[in-house]
Amino acid sequence: MPRIAIGLCTLELHLPGVESLKDKRSILKSLLKRLHNTFNVATSEVDYHDTWDASVIAIVTVTTSTHHIDQTLSTIINWIEKNYPDAQIVNQEIEIV
Repeated sequence: MPRIAIGLCTLELHLPGVESLKDKRSILKSLLKRLHNTFNVATSEVDYHDTWDASVIAIVTVTTSTHHIDQTLSTIINWIEKNYPDAQIVNQEIEIV
């Protein structure tokens, strides 16, 4: 059986200028959908559900190479910083199982 590696990236986001949960949902829905479509990863908001200007999202990828996980998650973080300046990353954690 091949070796399977699971990568989990947890990002704490600050959403400056967001003034309602509707605004927050709009940003997160777009971000999570684009991450899934662009990088073929699973995504979800996992904390701060009722806070307007903050969120924690989880990004998960499965492969046979830990190197590939490192590359993918690093690319995703850079992509978010470039394409979503209204979602500032204030904390990040990467785990590989």
